[in-house]
Amino acid sequence: MFKNGGMSNRSIAEAVDLDKNTVNKYVNQAKKDSMSIDELLSLDDPVLAHRMVGGNAAYTDSRFDELKGRLPYYASELQRPHVTMQLLWEEYCRESAHPYGITQFKEHLNRYITGSEGKTVSTILKDLYVGGEKAFLDYAGGKMQYVDIDTGEIHDAEIFVACLPATDYGFAMAVPSQKVEDFLYATERFFEHIGGVPKILVPDNLKSAVIKREKGMPELNKIFEDFCNHYGCVAIPARPVHPKDKSNVEDHVKIFYRRVVAPLRNETFYSIEDMNAAIFQKMRESNQRRMQQRPQNREELFLAIEKPNLCPLPRERYEVKFYTKLTVQDNCCVYLGRDMHYYSVPYKYVGTRMQVIFTATLVKIYTPDGELVREWPRDRTPGQYSTKKEDMASNSQAYRQRSPVYYICKCRGVNENLGIVVETMFDELDKRLPPEVLYNRCDALLRLQRTTEPRLFDLACESAIRFDRCSYKFIEHAIQSKCLGILQASRDEDIISPPEHENIRGLFE
Repeated sequence: MFKNGGMSNRSIAEAVDLDKNTVNKYVNQAKKDSMSIDELLSLDDPVLAHRMVGGNAAYTDSRFDELKGRLPYYASELQRPHVTMQLLWEEYCRESAHPYGITQFKEHLNRYITGSEGKTVSTILKDLYVGGEKAFLDYAGGKMQYVDIDTGEIHDAEIFVACLPATDYGFAMAVPSQKVEDFLYATERFFEHIGGVPKILVPDNLKSAVIKREKGMPELNKIFEDFCNHYGCVAIPARPVHPKDKSNVEDHVKIFYRRVVAPLRNETFYSIEDMNAAIFQKMRESNQRRMQQRPQNREELFLAIEKPNLCPLPRERYEVKFYTKLTVQDNCCVYLGRDMHYYSVPYKYVGTRMQVIFTATLVKIYTPDGELVREWPRDRTPGQYSTKKEDMASNSQAYRQRSPVYYICKCRGVNENLGIVVETMFDELDKRLPPEVLYNRCDALLRLQRTTEPRLFDLACESAIRFDRCSYKFIEHAIQSKCLGILQASRDEDIISPPEHENIRGLFE
C-alpha cells in the first residue's frame, strides 16, 4: 500500500518501524511474485506472510548457523521416549545466547527431520467439572529406576499419578509397587499435598482399588473402601476400556513423561526418596507453568477453584486394615503368616476358624459370631509367640513354665531320691550350656517313675546317688537288671567292711 503511494523504501521503513533492509527484502520479494501488488494485498495475512517469507527466508538469519549444528542431536533426542520439541527448545534457549522462538525452532527441526512444514493436531471436547469434586488416580505405564548405593542393584519404581480435572492440577510420586499399601500411601500423600479431600475418587481398574466387576458394577477392595470411609469420600472407578472416563489423568501421564521423565532422563538416583524429591520439583514447575490457552497456570487455578471446595482432612491418618480368616491350632494360637508370628486365644477355640483384622500396630481376633476375644500389639518377630497364661490348657501352661526349680520340686513330690538325682544333674551341668538341655531327660525320668515298681525305682535312684552316677542311662539300666548288680556289689561291700556294731565279735576283732 505504501509502495503503491510512491513512498521510498526508507520512508516506508520509518513509517512501520522496520529496518530498511527488511523493507527492501519484502519489496523485492513482492516484485518477483507472479501476483500484482493489489492481488497480494487482497490475501489474508497468514497467506500473505507465508508468500512473502517463503520457504527459505528464515535460513538467512545468522542464528541458523548456530542451530544447524545441533539439529542432528535434537533429531536423535526426539527418538527417546517422552522427549518433545518443547523440551528441546527449552534446553536450546538455556544454551544459546540468541535463540529462535519456539515456532521457528520447530520449523527448522521439522524440516531437518522430514521436510514437512508441521503436523496437524486434533482436539476433543473437554468435559465440564466442578472444582473439588473429583480426582483421577492412575499409574503411569512406564517405570523409573534407582540404584541401591550399597549393593549396586537397580530397582524399579512405579509412578502414581493423580489429577484434579477442573483445573488440570497434577501430582505424581514414585512408590515401590502397585500393592494396596503403596497405592493408599500415595493417595494419602496426594490428599496431604492438596490440603484436602475430593468428594469423588475415580481410580482406574487397579487390583488395589477394584477386585472385580460384575454386570458393570465394580466390587471395591475392602481396604480401599475402608480408606474412602475414613476420608469421607466415595470411589467410582472408571469403566474398563473407556479411557475418556479419565482422560485428564491420561493426559497428565503424558505430561509426566514429557516434563518429568524426559528432563530427568540423564539423572541417576540412589534412593526412592531422592527420586521423589526430583519428581516433586518438576511437578511443581509444571503446575506453575503458564498454560497456552489460559492466562493463569494450574497452581493459580487450583488455589482459586479446587482448594476452597475440598473437604477437610481428618485428624488422624488412615491405618490400613487387613482381613483374613485363621484356624486356631493345637497350641491355642493363630499363625499370622505375613509376620510368621503366633497369637494366642483361649484354648476352648482350638480348631475354630477365627476372623482376624490386623493393622500396622494391632491384631484383633474375632469369633465367627463377631465377638472380640483377643487384641494384641502387632509383633513382627518371626517364629515367636504372643501369649497369655490363661489362654493355655493346664498341660500347656506347665510346659511353658518349665525350669530347673520346676523339675526339682516336681520330682521331689513323687520320690525324694529322684529329686536329689535331678538336682545333682542340674548342679553338674556345664555352666556354658543352658538348663533346657536337661528338660527332656527330666521328663523321661518322670515317665520311667510312673511305669516302674516304686521300691525298684527308689533303689535305682538311691544307687545312682550312692555311686555318683546321676543320669537317666544309669537308672534305666539298673531298673532293666532289677538292680541285681547293685545288690551283689552291696553284699560284697558288706562282707569286706561290715557295719560297726558293739555286738559283733570274733573274726573282725
